[in-house]
Amino acid sequence: MIRYLLDEHVSPSIRQQLIRKSPDLVVWIIGDPDAPPKGASDPDLLTWCEEHEFFLITNNRKTMPSHLADHLTNGHHMPGILVVDPSRDIGQLLDELVLIAYASFENEYRDRIVYLPLEFW
Repeated sequence: MIRYLLDEHVSPSIRQQLIRKSPDLVVWIIGDPDAPPKGASDPDLLTWCEEHEFFLITNNRKTMPSHLADHLTNGHHMPGILVVDPSRDIGQLLDELVLIAYASFENEYRDRIVYLPLEFW
């Protein structure tokens, strides 16, 4: 199952609400015991997520694409990065995170950045 690491700039209430909605989900926040410390660099977060097989949930639309490109260029991989829009509906975000966790194919998001909310046509 997919495990999530919330960037320190993403509201911690997302973890509480995700676990309330789906108690089986593993959702850690930067700064938790055994998670990267607060203030960790984006490249360090990507390395940690790769090593521990966590998806990164972030709102960093500006620099994360270049950090991922550098990470991949250096021969590394990433389970997935989900970039959230904090101005959008939290209920839709929670539903999409649960859907991704339970309905994704293995490696479906590997080495990719996906922007949430998903757009269904």
